[in-house]
Amino acid sequence: MQRREWLKGAGLAGLAALAPGIASRAYALPQQADARFLLVFLRGGYDATNVLVPAGSDFYYASRPNIAIARPAAQGAPADPRAALSLAAAFDGGADRGIDTWALHPALKDSLLPLWQKQQLAFVPFAGTGDASRSHFETQDSIEAGLPLAANGKGNGRADPSLRGTGFLNRLAESMGGRAAPVAFTDGLPMVLSGALSVPNVSLKGTGRTPFDERQTRVLAQMYRGTRFESLINEGFELRQTVAQEAEAMQRRNSMMAANLPAQPEPDMASRMQEMQAANRRALSAKGFELEARRMASLMRERFNLGFIDVGGWDTHVNQGGAQGQLANLLDNLGRGVAGFADEIGPVWSQTTVVVVSEFGRTFRENGTRGTDHGHGTVYWVAGGAVRGGRIAGEQVAVEQRTLNQNRDWPVLNEYRAMLGGLFRRLYGLDDARLAHVFPDTRAVDIGLL
Repeated sequence: MQRREWLKGAGLAGLAALAPGIASRAYALPQQADARFLLVFLRGGYDATNVLVPAGSDFYYASRPNIAIARPAAQGAPADPRAALSLAAAFDGGADRGIDTWALHPALKDSLLPLWQKQQLAFVPFAGTGDASRSHFETQDSIEAGLPLAANGKGNGRADPSLRGTGFLNRLAESMGGRAAPVAFTDGLPMVLSGALSVPNVSLKGTGRTPFDERQTRVLAQMYRGTRFESLINEGFELRQTVAQEAEAMQRRNSMMAANLPAQPEPDMASRMQEMQAANRRALSAKGFELEARRMASLMRERFNLGFIDVGGWDTHVNQGGAQGQLANLLDNLGRGVAGFADEIGPVWSQTTVVVVSEFGRTFRENGTRGTDHGHGTVYWVAGGAVRGGRIAGEQVAVEQRTLNQNRDWPVLNEYRAMLGGLFRRLYGLDDARLAHVFPDTRAVDIGLL
């Protein structure tokens, strides 16, 4: 029996395609492709207000009596593990940097705070899209497309018909010419990388149960023993097993959450639970991201310079938690993944930019189930060795009731296409014509991130 036929019968065709593909020219890093860019998409709409905490706002604490993160401990006071982390305290004269009113969720103390202290991490609050639908699916799709919105702020507006069905990272790869080596770290090709350019996708995400038993694992490992794919196959098995175990644990947690609901939950609660699951779109879990981040870094160090991954689980309508709980656990895993990526990619970190986005933020006020609902403006993270970090970038307003969008959520003052266009100009030296292909009808804005 041919090896590929055996793999197909064992349900391992994906690994059969992966191993030869990694050695193919499609995976070879082009010459003079120094800059790396990774886009991390948090599906579900994460609660940015409890990550970049407006600790100087009394309105914040009045609006979130159960889930607000406590103000940073006063200088000289005993450390409080439940308190937000002062961002200004990382620098002499921090108050002069305009960051004295902001703080960081304590779950990110060991992962993101060191990057902030090394000035390799910046935050862009009041960021997002003009899409006003507050729909996970419409907003995710419109962001990934990167096309102009219609006049009502929903769906795509006027654009070249040939760009319909394409994503902005695919168009970016086109604009980079021979310098681009794009990849999606996803099960299937996401919208953002769909288009004229052929893009590979590499996924090691478990599906809740590994598709092969110990005997099949041994047989496959034996097939590749002594070849250049041996280490790749062995690492892939280990990672897939770990992520599959986490997927099983997540299923158990979901079952326990469902068991704690009333025997016949209110229709609104039941629909929320369904929506929270659907919003993930089969994205990797935050724990899976932590586990896979180092593998992504290794591949981007050697083979790719333009990457995308999505991470699910951020639709926290119910029991979101504060310094501890659901959101804190997600942030801990995500932060460790970003820090692990930075560590694993090594010296190339100095040429790497990681941007973390979400389809929208969440309501400024907590809801009746100690969670938050779909909002508008959010906070983007921008990390990298060349990032001008240790700062809050972009346009800002005071965090007060009068500045809320529709008296509900953060406004969008830093439009994502303009911000990313400014980044891409700095990273790749794209002229106006090429930027217009990536983001039609958008004026790139450089907010000093690089």
